[in-house]
Amino acid sequence: MFEQISAFFTIEMIYLWLSFGVIPFWFILIFFPQSKVCGLLATSIFPFLILGTVYVYLIYYFFNTGYDFLENFELYLGIYNLANLFENEAFLILIWTHFLAMNLFCGAWIVRDSQKYFISKYFNAIPLIITYFVGPVGIVIYWIIRIFFAKKISLFD
Repeated sequence: MFEQISAFFTIEMIYLWLSFGVIPFWFILIFFPQSKVCGLLATSIFPFLILGTVYVYLIYYFFNTGYDFLENFELYLGIYNLANLFENEAFLILIWTHFLAMNLFCGAWIVRDSQKYFISKYFNAIPLIITYFVGPVGIVIYWIIRIFFAKKISLFD
C-alpha cells in the first residue's frame, strides 16, 4: 500500500497539493474571518494536522530513501551551505511545508487576535495577504494596525 501511495504522491505532486491546498484556508481567513467555517477550518488545528501529517510522511519517505538528515544542519555553517541545501529536492519540500504551515499559523493568529480587539476584516486583509507571501512583514503590519485598535503597545501577549 505504501508503494501505491508513494507512486502517486511524488514530490512534485505533494508540492502542488500543498501550494494549492492552503489557498482555501487563506481565502476563508481573508474574506470570512468571523464565520463558523473559519472557526472550524482555518483557525482550528485542522490545517496543521494536515500539514503535520504531510511533514511526517515526507520525513518517513526520505528516511526510507536514505536521505541524510544530518546534512540539514550544514545550513548553520554559512550562506553557501544553505544555498547548497536548497538544491536538494528533499530539503526544499520540507522547507516549503514548514513555510506554509508557519505562515498559515500566523494568519490564523492574526484573525483570532483581531477578533479580540474588534478589528475590521477590511483592515486585516492587507496584513493577511502580506503574511501569506512574507510572514514576518505581515505580522509587523498587523501589529501596527493593532496598536491603534488596542490603544496600547503590547510587547507581550
